[in-house]
Amino acid sequence: MKIYDELVWRGLIKDVSSPEIEEKLNNGGLTFYIGTDPTGDSLHIGHFSSFLISKRLKDAGHNPILLVGGATGLIGDPKPDTERPMITKEQVQHNFDCLKAQAQKIFGFEVVNNYDWSKDLNFIDFLRDYGKYFNVNYMLNKDIVKRRLDLGITYTEFSYMIMQAMDFYWLHENKNCQLQVAGQDQWGNITAGIELIRKKTGKEAYGFTMPLLTKSDGTKFGKTNGKAIWLDREKTSPYEMYQFFINSEDDKVIDYLKFLTFLTPEEIMELEEKNKTQPHLREAHKALAREVITFLHGKEAYEEAVQVSQTLFFGQIQNLTLEQVDVAFEGVPTVETEENEMNILDVLILVGAAKSKREAREFVNGGSVLINGERIKDLEFTVKKEDAFGQSKTVIRRGKKNYFVLKYNG
Repeated sequence: MKIYDELVWRGLIKDVSSPEIEEKLNNGGLTFYIGTDPTGDSLHIGHFSSFLISKRLKDAGHNPILLVGGATGLIGDPKPDTERPMITKEQVQHNFDCLKAQAQKIFGFEVVNNYDWSKDLNFIDFLRDYGKYFNVNYMLNKDIVKRRLDLGITYTEFSYMIMQAMDFYWLHENKNCQLQVAGQDQWGNITAGIELIRKKTGKEAYGFTMPLLTKSDGTKFGKTNGKAIWLDREKTSPYEMYQFFINSEDDKVIDYLKFLTFLTPEEIMELEEKNKTQPHLREAHKALAREVITFLHGKEAYEEAVQVSQTLFFGQIQNLTLEQVDVAFEGVPTVETEENEMNILDVLILVGAAKSKREAREFVNGGSVLINGERIKDLEFTVKKEDAFGQSKTVIRRGKKNYFVLKYNG
């Protein structure tokens, strides 16, 4: 299967600027770019689904450039419903430094910053050298602008299209970049860049977009409980990422495998069949988690995520490290204490596992209370800091799924 056919099979091509793209992608040798603005200090899984195209095309013989927009990040791509809040130059620079390091670590490709060629351009030159090539009616007809007209759009946001077109032109002239790739919401900006290159140089440039990866309800992929899944493991641990993928929607997991992994079509089709006939095994979900986490963080991180997950599933948490406890029980009700030793009944009431001592006694006598993975039936049992994970946190479980954490400050 040639690269263009594979991209189509994976669902990674939505809009193309020219029928010539198929042949050009299959022949190799194109320099192309894909970009993002540094609105945060880490990429998230939504970025990852788009940026993976750089490796796919690199493997097919093309030359990728990753652009992190230090200039466009100061302006902000028009949102559908409101203007983006301005962030300081210092914050944009910090975010750029973080994203550049992250992108180079993950992908190993050249990273450029459009601030480098935008910062010295004065306003008059901007209007003469670029603004004159953009017809206002042309810009108003672009979806990215049209969707904001009823609500109102500032001149700053209106100019974003020209800035992104300038990027394509600059990379075309200085890096021999002939192709821009982006998510489908950037189609208007891509075609604006193609037009700018044609008008200023008489040469042809190309672009194609990828569909946005979404959940079944159409919402953006990559968030759970309103929280983004970050590529920075300090923000989203491999365990959290594992849980996110292992709990993916059954009717979307095959799409995610096509978008997010380098498994072959044959391997994915085999997993698709298993997902239909043996859904309880969750083979497709496990393969998705394995491939993405191993690509981002390595085999060891993936294996640790599996270990923590299995440990929690079977309730055998005794051998977890404090760091693993921090990750596994993030978001679990946590109560701090200055006391280094407490009776088990008092602990159950303190953390909210029981409403009264009578109820706490019933839970202990019934064998439904575990302290750090050990079942406790002794009403006189003392919960001690010295027995806690890292002498810092005690994990209390009541029943099968009710977890609580006692954190020691003393």
